[in-house]
Amino acid sequence: MSLTVRWTRLLMVVLAAGFAGAAYAIRATMDGPIEQYSGAALSAAIVYTLVIVIWPPISPLPAGSTAIAYCWFIEFAQLTPIPAALSQRSWFARQLLGAQFDLIDVAWYPVGVIPLVAAHWFIRGRTRSRTDPTPALTS
Repeated sequence: MSLTVRWTRLLMVVLAAGFAGAAYAIRATMDGPIEQYSGAALSAAIVYTLVIVIWPPISPLPAGSTAIAYCWFIEFAQLTPIPAALSQRSWFARQLLGAQFDLIDVAWYPVGVIPLVAAHWFIRGRTRSRTDPTPALTS
């Protein structure tokens, strides 16, 4: 495993912890729509970082699409009784699966992922431009 992959994974774990900390801090200090919407956006941001931990060389658009698709899958699974039953038995399951479907969350997951896709794209482009010099044009 290359040093770049290790640093990327470490950075993503730190970011995921930061997003989780922010979500819990908001939940502890606020109530209402800000808590609800930020929780959905930050949970999607956590999923994005986990996608990169699993597969560091992934491009921004597939990483973002995977994160959003996963979040939507979990949200729509809440239309079945399984997540709610698991969430009643386990705090950890409640954090991972939620308890009830909320259509507004479906709209907020991309809000948490799109800025990360943009940042990933920007950083990846700058990194590649430093390591892959443009070949000189020859006449």
